Amino acid sequence: MDSKLKVSFTIITMIVGFMIAIQFQTVKEPVVRDTRDIWELRDALLKEKELNSNMLDEMRAVEEKLETYKTEQKASPEQALKQTLEELKTEAGLTEKKGTGLILTIEPAMEEILLGEKVQSVSPQLLERLVNELNQYDAMDISIDGHRLINTSVIRDINGETNVDGYSITKIPFEVRVLTKDLETAKKLYNRMQVSQSVEDFFIDNLRVSIAKPMEEVVLPAYDDTIRVRYMEPVSERGGNG
Repeated sequence: MDSKLKVSFTIITMIVGFMIAIQFQTVKEPVVRDTRDIWELRDALLKEKELNSNMLDEMRAVEEKLETYKTEQKASPEQALKQTLEELKTEAGLTEKKGTGLILTIEPAMEEILLGEKVQSVSPQLLERLVNELNQYDAMDISIDGHRLINTSVIRDINGETNVDGYSITKIPFEVRVLTKDLETAKKLYNRMQVSQSVEDFFIDNLRVSIAKPMEEVVLPAYDDTIRVRYMEPVSERGGNG
């Protein structure tokens, strides 16, 4: 009985020790709680719902396009291929595009004009921040000073001049044109840009961003440079005997 009692006591001691260790670990590492208030949580939830809705819309659009392509391919393969090519050119920014949107004008701050100062350049960092902020607020297509931005566009400093895909931005004022999904999105973008951080950054550099009211038709030019494809090679054809 003594040996059984010792074994039982040992087991009970181990269990109690294990429970104390767990409790100590729980106290040592408290659960991190979400400190956001109800409105911040509602805003985050709304953004997630909008993102989910946009993804579903894109999936439906792709599925519809595939079905249309299959139908047209059976009826007229050449016409289906031509239509697909035009759609790809439009998505790549190789065609002029019209739609709802905004026009932003980058110009010298009024204070600088009154003092007789001349602002002759804008930094590439400012333009990059502006473009990133516009994209964050659901801009679909953007042009800067008449030059269309595409996925491979680069804004950088070359010999002291700000360049957009190799084109120098040498005159101020100039326009930044933005297309949006619809007029409602354009209005939201307009309101958000009124309190934009990048707009404040422009003012620090003695520049003002004037934002026109949302418009039902804004025209963006086509991308007029050569798109260079890197890291791709044509597939060589081999005969059946090789």
